[in-house]
Amino acid sequence: MTPREAFAVQAKNCAALGSPFMGRLMQLCSDRLERGTPVTNRVLNWPGDPRPSADNVSLRLAGALHALVLRGDPLATLYPPNEVDDDRLWRGILNAIETHEAEILGFLDDAPQTNEVRRSAGLLAAVAWLRPRHPLILSEVGASGGLNLNFDRYAVETPGGPLGAADPVLTLHPDWTGPTPANHPVSVSDRRGADLSPFRMTDPAEVLRLRAYLWPDQPERHKLTEAAIAAGPPPVDKADAADWLENRLAPRPGHHHVLFNTVAWQYFPPDVDARARAHVEAAGAQATEDTPLSWIAIETDGGRGAGIAVRHWPGNQSFALGRMDFHGRWLSWDPPSNHLYE
Repeated sequence: MTPREAFAVQAKNCAALGSPFMGRLMQLCSDRLERGTPVTNRVLNWPGDPRPSADNVSLRLAGALHALVLRGDPLATLYPPNEVDDDRLWRGILNAIETHEAEILGFLDDAPQTNEVRRSAGLLAAVAWLRPRHPLILSEVGASGGLNLNFDRYAVETPGGPLGAADPVLTLHPDWTGPTPANHPVSVSDRRGADLSPFRMTDPAEVLRLRAYLWPDQPERHKLTEAAIAAGPPPVDKADAADWLENRLAPRPGHHHVLFNTVAWQYFPPDVDARARAHVEAAGAQATEDTPLSWIAIETDGGRGAGIAVRHWPGNQSFALGRMDFHGRWLSWDPPSNHLYE
């Protein structure tokens, strides 16, 4: 796939995920980007895999442009909520590319990270279904800025009533279908994450970068992200996921360890995937009723959106609990009739 084709694919993805502006911007890039500047030469001569599922060059450029907008660049007058025609928008994009060449080239160095807070709806539902009997240890791989490590401090509204914290720092409102698990209050003793390029939420520049990957015409995502940042996410270690898990999963008596990942594991290179799985399974083999381990994965599996799956030890049982939108706009809850502890 060429970079130009990658932009066209991303245009369809963005439109399907409820961002008409991003769909339009990505299609304009596909149609109109031409070589001739350091930025466009780098994008169109991308040396790696430009696809959205790989290096995602399209969202790298989109994030760089949105960062300029968030900093108050004149390009902001052409972005939502303002409405301009394609020609005027494109002239503004080209001017920004020429004016902020060094900044954009620097932004292109790193892969996009979407620390989507609304994915916490699936985590809240899965933990409510698990009904843990011990205080939790939370571990997230591909944690980005760590915003979802605070999922127990959030709430999600469902047709059957709220799930999560009684006094939440933010509330999620997915389009929920299916039954609702009974709310199950939990206590968390320890929470930590790992990421190859974590965002430090105490650094304004890194907060800006995280916000830049949110799409400009989706104000609700921005609102929820700001609330999650204000709640003070826990630290995220800069580490390879497999290396980090080797020691992180050591059993602690009287605690239920919950490992989770949301649309992250699928991007691990094969060797990292294999080593990380081996560490999880080794830890699972040591789990007891006093040191249970659950692995919640919200990942692409070929179906609509992402599957919500749980593996649990002792016993090495696997459960498919439902599906959800990649950005958490909807959640379809369909757990097995038998419960883990029944």
